[in-house]
Amino acid sequence: MSTTTALAGSFAAAVLLAALHLAAPRIRSLPGVPESATGSFAGGIAVAYVFLHLLPEVAAGNAAIGELLGDVVEVTPLFDLAIFAVALAGFAVFYGLERLAGRTRPGAEPGAWVYRLHLGAFCGYNALITYTMPLRLRTGIAFAVLFTIAMGLHFVLTDRGLREHYPRRFAATGRFALALALLFGWVLSALLAPAGVVVVSVLVALLSGSVLLNVFKEELPAGARSRFGWFLTGLLLYGGLLTGVTALGG
Repeated sequence: MSTTTALAGSFAAAVLLAALHLAAPRIRSLPGVPESATGSFAGGIAVAYVFLHLLPEVAAGNAAIGELLGDVVEVTPLFDLAIFAVALAGFAVFYGLERLAGRTRPGAEPGAWVYRLHLGAFCGYNALITYTMPLRLRTGIAFAVLFTIAMGLHFVLTDRGLREHYPRRFAATGRFALALALLFGWVLSALLAPAGVVVVSVLVALLSGSVLLNVFKEELPAGARSRFGWFLTGLLLYGGLLTGVTALGG
């Protein structure tokens, strides 16, 4: 796939994801479908994506870095942990922000600086998704389509979490900022595409850790907010699609 085609495809994906952000409240409130069902179905899809594609992608990136730098540095077991430490850092950052947002008295909205910090992290998260989208398209169109589906449903659920933390501020500005961040990531990829195996692998690992935290926090809700049958349906359906695409070579 040419660079121009990849950029055109990634632009379409960015626009679709931005539209899903803006339409998230309506998608969660589909007529006749309880929010617990849509949330659990999205959770099953996201968990299947994380375990069957995202984590193997991080491991493959680590192996590629080892091959690239094997003549320069000694590749040891400690070196093999480096890329996973980056993923762990992404996980820890978003967990810390979630804890910070939760440190308010019941019924109160966190302060403006907490909101800006939390929203800014999610804007960076969104920009990273679309910044790496052209690379995914060049790897395989089917994988890129499945990635877009998983992230689109994932955004619907992260929207719910941010709305619960910041009901007034997020409704006024948050969704538009997140949608614009997706388009900004695409513009950045068009002007300054990531170069080199190391850079790409580090970006994917950072994104992986962030996705992991948000998947476990938003899409595996407890109690009345979850439906195991819907979760299992999403997991098996998406897992089957990923397995089929992998078998066919992407």
